Amino acid sequence: MTRAVLATHNPHKVVEFARIVAATRPDLELIGYDGPEPVEDGVTFAQNALIKARAAAAHTGLAAFADDSGVCVDVLGGAPGVFSAYWAGHRKDDRANRALLLDQISDIADPHRTAHYVSVIALALPGGDEHVVEGVWPGRIAAAVRGDGGFGYDPVFIPDEQPTDAERTVGEWSDEEKTARSHRARAFEALQPLLSLI
Repeated sequence: MTRAVLATHNPHKVVEFARIVAATRPDLELIGYDGPEPVEDGVTFAQNALIKARAAAAHTGLAAFADDSGVCVDVLGGAPGVFSAYWAGHRKDDRANRALLLDQISDIADPHRTAHYVSVIALALPGGDEHVVEGVWPGRIAAAVRGDGGFGYDPVFIPDEQPTDAERTVGEWSDEEKTARSHRARAFEALQPLLSLI
């Protein structure tokens, strides 16, 4: 069994990554990260993902994965973007973040509520090699919160590609549906050719 560390203190990401890895690489054991949380002072998803992966690799001596992700709304010039987790203030509050985003674009009608989720995964190896991949999930922002599944902006994000005929937010999807299609799943798929380096 190959072991690597997932550089996050976000329990939602741990669960989601565990599902993705189990579905695609059952021989890869992702262990949790309990080390110090670095300051994420990058201005791009890639910079922040690398900051976290480097810190975890240095702390554990293992290959480390880190994800930095968010939702980018076209009419807001790509915001919240890297500020998605703290959009409504200095502490992570999914409900407040969603409420602020919906308020900011409340006067914008379809089809101008287009958006996309971005996940950038950085892989940092103990020897110093680093790799970055990206997954993008296009869609749009709903007019109101729908569903209580997922986390972050899931209950207001409507992906372009739906697993059924009904148009639903990710908050209304099953865990299995999200695991197969999400921005993190797409980024992890792009990472597959690099896993042999671990």
